[in-house]
Amino acid sequence: MGCKLNSKSRNMMGYVHLIFLSTFLLVSVTSESYDAMESEALVVRCPLRNSAVKVTWYHTDTKKIIPEEEEGSRIFSLGRFLWFLPNSVEDSGNYTCVTHYPNNSTKEFNMSVKVHPYKEGICFPSRILYPNDTRRGRIVCPTFDNYKNATMIQWYKVKKTLMVPAVDQITVRCYLQPDKESFLFQDCRPLQGERYLKKDKYIYISDLTKEDDGYYTCHFTYTHRGNVFNVSATRIFISEAKHLSLPAQILFPKDKDVIEVELGAPLSLKCQARLGIKKQPIDVVSWDVDKNPVIYTDTSRFHEETHFFEGQAREYYKEATLHITEIKEEDLQSNFTCVVMNEMGNTRATVTLQLKAQSDHHNVLMIVGFLVLLVIVAVPVVLYQFFRIDIVLFYREIFQPYSVKDDGKIYDAYVIYPRRYSNEANFVEYFVHQIMPDILENKCGYKLCIYGRDTYPGEDKASAIENRIQKSRRLIILLTHQLLNCKEFAYDQHVALYNALIQNNTKVILLEMEMMETYETLQESLKYIIKKQGTVKWKEQHTVHPQSSNSKFWKRVRYLMPLRLRSSCSVNAG
Repeated sequence: MGCKLNSKSRNMMGYVHLIFLSTFLLVSVTSESYDAMESEALVVRCPLRNSAVKVTWYHTDTKKIIPEEEEGSRIFSLGRFLWFLPNSVEDSGNYTCVTHYPNNSTKEFNMSVKVHPYKEGICFPSRILYPNDTRRGRIVCPTFDNYKNATMIQWYKVKKTLMVPAVDQITVRCYLQPDKESFLFQDCRPLQGERYLKKDKYIYISDLTKEDDGYYTCHFTYTHRGNVFNVSATRIFISEAKHLSLPAQILFPKDKDVIEVELGAPLSLKCQARLGIKKQPIDVVSWDVDKNPVIYTDTSRFHEETHFFEGQAREYYKEATLHITEIKEEDLQSNFTCVVMNEMGNTRATVTLQLKAQSDHHNVLMIVGFLVLLVIVAVPVVLYQFFRIDIVLFYREIFQPYSVKDDGKIYDAYVIYPRRYSNEANFVEYFVHQIMPDILENKCGYKLCIYGRDTYPGEDKASAIENRIQKSRRLIILLTHQLLNCKEFAYDQHVALYNALIQNNTKVILLEMEMMETYETLQESLKYIIKKQGTVKWKEQHTVHPQSSNSKFWKRVRYLMPLRLRSSCSVNAG
């Protein structure tokens, strides 16, 4: 269906178009989009809050950095500004400025640049418009402050021509066809006469009438390194705006939006719409739940609030907020629709809810909980490793978990040590015959087999050694330098290691009585045992209190000794 417009309707349509563009520009145009006429100067400004920071410019698509000005360069960066002197249609595209802060953080801003080709008889493309200036009788030249040493040349009032096809009936919606250019802006007339006062970047108009509403273009020049460039900008100006409806537009939410929620949590859904210029006689903005108005739903969970406000260009907005006290499973299957209506028609936007994915905060809590659990487990393990011997000895002393099983053994340990047949005093023999029996036998209740003390005269030496080793639960071998060269000791050692390594029924306790610089001269079987379990080292400080059962040395020996039926080894002994 077409639209037939008479002259009066055409004037009304032009006025509607004027107000609509003014309102639209205030809402939609940002500092991140730049439009310019071909072959003019253009400067793009990075939206910084702190002008002292470093700024880098580059092409968004190619990531190619735009350098500072060089001789003959047409496009260059200068701090927060990106210059085109002059611009070209080929410059249209996306540009990015990166701000570098002293704390090494950065922030990016994307800029869109559109250069429109020059057309004969057309003053400016309809897209290159700046919003209405709200000061009565004063119009500001846009972008003038971006150019230093700019010189104002002339102001123009632009004549517009309505371009619509033949139609059958009048309707305000006829001109709102987003895919068509409804107006051409041509015949720019210079502003002259006593009613117009030009000063710096302003033009003042006295005795305003409705005829002064329209499009105003300022034309000025910018000089750079002796070269003069033209710059022009066009602004919409409306002296007085009456009540006017515009096509209902929902600013948010977007149709088919999905909102993440948590079960049991409250939620507020906001819907904001622009309805026209000034207060509207029909201004419906409300929520439906599954096509039912909120007032017909569960009012204990759903509550709606509305309020309105006006923008800088007197555009009229209304906002409806749907409060949900508690999100339930059934809400995840529902459609929440914002319905907007004014004199020109209605529109709507529907959103749905879905459960929120686990947030980073939740993941952090899980990680912290895992680390706490790890610490709870690790600390006892670490403490046990450090105090394992004390814990085991304390447990044995308090609970006495001693085996009563008859394993056929008579001795708790067979002691192997280098023996001397001279009258010379020897600390090792004193240790074996005096200190060791006093600690392990008298204080701790163990039974030792010491060659010479626990063998009988006339016994076959080899048979006696083999028999007693087999009847012992442990083998205690004292490592000394003399042991390395003691041939008489070889048989004891051979039988003991055979039982320990081959038959694997006797455990070995190695007491390193003298500091061994190397174990290389020891036989392989001893080196194997040392590598597997280490040695218990007798140190000089132990000679001060050699008979203290609570010294580190004797605690380690007692820990390696077998369980006993009972123990008389007191923690306070010695």
